[in-house]
Order: sequence, then C-alpha cells, then structure tokens
Amino acid sequence: MNPPEMTREREKLSDQCDICKKTFSNTANLTVHKCIDPSGKQYRCDICGKSFSKKYNLTHHKYIHTGEKPYQCGICGKSFSNRSSLTCHKYIHTGEKPYHCDICGKSFSQKSHLKPHKYIHTGEKPYQCDICDKSFSLRNDLAKHKLSHTHEKPYHCEICGKSYSQRSHLGSHKYIHTGEKPYHCDICGKSFTQKCNLDSHKHIHTGEKPHHCDICGKSFSQKGSLTSHKSIHTGEKPYHCDICGKSFSQKSNLTSHKSIHTGEKPYHCDICNKSFYIRSSLTKHKFIHADEKPYQCSICGKSFTQKCNLTHHKHIHTGEKPYQCDICGKSFTGKSNLSHHKYIHTGEKQYHCDICGKSFFHKRDKLCHCDICGKSFSWECAICTHKCIYTREKPYHCDICGKSFSVEQYLTNYKYIHIGEKALSL
Repeated sequence: MNPPEMTREREKLSDQCDICKKTFSNTANLTVHKCIDPSGKQYRCDICGKSFSKKYNLTHHKYIHTGEKPYQCGICGKSFSNRSSLTCHKYIHTGEKPYHCDICGKSFSQKSHLKPHKYIHTGEKPYQCDICDKSFSLRNDLAKHKLSHTHEKPYHCEICGKSYSQRSHLGSHKYIHTGEKPYHCDICGKSFTQKCNLDSHKHIHTGEKPHHCDICGKSFSQKGSLTSHKSIHTGEKPYHCDICGKSFSQKSNLTSHKSIHTGEKPYHCDICNKSFYIRSSLTKHKFIHADEKPYQCSICGKSFTQKCNLTHHKHIHTGEKPYQCDICGKSFTGKSNLSHHKYIHTGEKQYHCDICGKSFFHKRDKLCHCDICGKSFSWECAICTHKCIYTREKPYHCDICGKSFSVEQYLTNYKYIHIGEKALSL
C-alpha cells in the first residue's frame, strides 16, 4: 500500500464510530451520527435525556419542562404547548367533528379518538398489562390501570394537597375550590364539573338508556347505575365499614354510611342552612324551597320531587309489589318497606338512641331528644318547633303582612285570614 492510500485509510478509521464501527467521510458527519441514539432519534433533550427524530418534536417536548404554552385560542383564551392541541380544542367552539367512523358513522373531533373507537367494533384490545394480563383498547387506559398496581398518585392539588392517579381527576377536583362548572346542558341550562356527567344528564331529556344488564335486560341511562344494579344479581357487597362491619354494594353508600358514625353532615343548604349526610338528600331537599316537582305521573298527573317516589306511586295504579320477602313471601311496593319488614323475622333493632338507650326497628320510631330540657319527640320537625320556645325564633314569615311564626302550620292557618279578607272584598 502506497503512502497516499495509507493516509486515506487512517483518515477513514479516524472517522469511525467506536460504538457501531460505522465509518464516515468526514468528522462532521461522525459528530452528527454520535448524537443519534440507537433507536435512530437524533435530537436529545438536554434536561431529561429523551430523544426525538424531529427537531420540532424536541422543541414541543421542552415546553413540558418550561411550562410554556405559546399557542392561544382566540375565542376563550386557553393556551396550549403545541399547535395540534389548539386545533383540536377549537372544534369545541365550532362543534366540528371531521373524523368519521366508516362502520357506524359516529364522528369525532380528534383522529386519535376515532382509532380507539373502532376497537369497539373489532373487539381488539392491543394494550396488555404485564402484571395482571388485563387488556385495554387505549394506551392511556393501560397507563392509568398500572397506577392501581403501584398505588402511585402523581397529581397533587396545590390548594388542599389531595393526590390523584389521573390528571383528569385532579382537574375535576379543582372545580370544588373554584366552584366552576364548565359543562352546560343546552336543553335545561344545568351545569356540571365533568363532561361525562353532562352526557349522562342528557339521557334524562332524550330518555335514552344505553347501558343494558346482560342478565335481566334492564336498561339504565348511566353506566354507574348498571354496575350498582348488577350487585342485585350477584349479591356482592365489596365495600365494608371498618367500624361496624356493615357491607355495601356501592362505595358512595359506604361513604354516606360512615357519616352516621362520625355525625358529619357535609352538605349544607344555602337557603336554610340545613345539613345532610349525602348530596342526593340535599338535592331532594332543595325542591322544597323551589316548590319544584319535576316527576309527574302519566296516569293521574300527580307530581313528585323525587323519581323514586313517582316509581312507588305508580305501583298504586298497577297493583305491582315487586319486592318479596324470601322468608314469609309477603310482597311490598318499595325496597325500603321490605328491608324494614325483615327485621320482624330477625328481631334486629338497628336504630339505637345514644341518649336514652332504647332500640327501634325503624328509624322513624327513634325518639328525638331536646338537648335543652331533655323532652322526647317522635319527629325531628317537632323538636325543631319545640326549641323555638327557648330560642324565641320565628322562622316562618307571612309574605303578605310580614307576621312571623315559630311553627309552619301556624303560618299556613294564619294565611286563611288574608284569603278571607280577599273573599270579602270581592
């Protein structure tokens, strides 16, 4: 080999990658090559080390570290770290859904939503958990599922410190602090903190019940209601009270039950300040102030504040008694009536008064004691009226003349005076 050829060979070897032994014609190309990781991604983040095949992907990635969101919506002012997210967001304002399923025709605002939707038709679940082998149709669902194994909750509320396993749950939680309800029903105007709750609510207006029980065929407007219903067939009650051992089919029922032990009533009426153990009881209570009875019987026209009361009322017309005692065979129109009836067979008196020590079959029989004088009453409303003797409070006011009363019935009776006056003046 002559000297020039030897020189070229040495130069060639000097421009060789010491990892993969690939050779380059000049040092500059070797330098670029070394920046590329084994997966072929040339652009590496100098903060976390993650690599990208395209420079603009690295630029967008760096916004995670800087918190920068340079793309702003001209309609609502919301900002995004990348242009594609802004484009998808704008569809919320325009209502545009350009991506259509060629099987069922359903439309989506984002292409990424169309692909996993198609798995519903194919039944495909390509993302499998390597711990329990459970499969998912979405990569995000798999990632969320894995947190159940690690019990990791990486998303923290900076206001109260509560932690969540999913970013969306943290976002929904923050509305508790802000009071914001960004999702509005375009039919009745009711607002919600979560889109899924709005979607479920709309079934009330459409009458749609898309969730079907595969055992008895009963349909429900909400997926959670179907899940709760299935426990009737299985008899499963996986949620146990660690204080008294009572079991429940729903976690929400266990949470509400625990308030009995703690005495906590976290839901307050902003009109009369009355407190309740569960949110649904507060919602039902508010109908009293609004004088609203949204549930009407299609047979006799009678209206009710609660849907369950309408359902029970309809049994009067049909004569149906769907709840049967498995001990004596007696039937009842309501589930609560059956539950109370069973105490006759068991002899259980589950309602205990911690003041006088007496026990009762039914909650309605439990005595209410005045904490001022110790007098007992059968009804909670009666004790409230009784206490007005000591407080001299008169919370019921006549809207005609302004006179006040300590008992609501006294006000009702008094109003007939004005009705009589009007009748005489005619």
